Amino acid sequence: MTYVNTISGKIDVNDLGLTLVHEHLIIRSEIIKDQFPHLYDEENLYKKALDAVKSVQKQGVKTICDPTIAGMGRDVKFLERIANETGIQIVTATGYYSFNEIPMHFQTHDIDYLAEAFIRDIEVGIQNTTIKAGFLKCATEDQGVTPDVEKVLRAVARAQKRTGVPIMTHSHPASENGLKQLEIFLEEGVNPKAIMIGHSGDTTDLTYIQKLLDSGAFIGMDRYGQGPLPYPERNETLLKVLKQGNTNRVFLSQDYCCSIDWYPDEMVKEMLPEWSMTFLLDEVIPTLQKEGITDEQIHTIMYDNVQNWFGYK
Repeated sequence: MTYVNTISGKIDVNDLGLTLVHEHLIIRSEIIKDQFPHLYDEENLYKKALDAVKSVQKQGVKTICDPTIAGMGRDVKFLERIANETGIQIVTATGYYSFNEIPMHFQTHDIDYLAEAFIRDIEVGIQNTTIKAGFLKCATEDQGVTPDVEKVLRAVARAQKRTGVPIMTHSHPASENGLKQLEIFLEEGVNPKAIMIGHSGDTTDLTYIQKLLDSGAFIGMDRYGQGPLPYPERNETLLKVLKQGNTNRVFLSQDYCCSIDWYPDEMVKEMLPEWSMTFLLDEVIPTLQKEGITDEQIHTIMYDNVQNWFGYK
């Protein structure tokens, strides 16, 4: 039997239910949060997350995977408060989010030292709590695999090998660096079935997407409502991917941020008017069904694939 660490404790992988696999309940700049806490209205941030979670619970969502990690203002007590009030199953992550450099502390220690920090989050608890991470997260952007980013990727891979929890990435399809992520993970001995290359839906390049799928990894078509492509183009690409027989390798999500302090709220609303926690289930999936995706395919993507990622063999 395979178990998954959630904010509220271990659950059987078969109890995940309808899952949004990539959503953020809160993202904050850690320096700002720690040094200028007066800039935040904590209760307003909590209400935004609470309202979003309640809205998807009404749609039948049982589990949210929140890949907010170090470098993004991870706050597991905030997530715990949401889980306790709503009953939603939240799976949080460990890893380090950087497109370029990591803190000097980790620069001057080796890969295994960093991996041990991630392993502790999974096996002991995060931020001196008993809340354990259920998956690993890392990122590569258009800066490419810098030395520090490679250190994180390899540390994530080694933590995966030790603990068995799966890996989710942030990738940059325009530079095809999901393939470099895969190369490093496979060099470190990670089973490709434990890997999800995130944000793969940010491109219409089917040749690139197929290379990812050919490795045996999952792909995240997980930025509905934002990113470089409007959702009709994302749907068109997704339909082609599914017609090639890849239903069991795809994830759908929104990478929604209930709050993100990288931009003023009004700027986010102006840039991403469709973006919400409910957009996928309210708008995208009904449209996909009209375009020929079956209920069975939707169930595979939104239920079975998540279970298979966590319970890979």
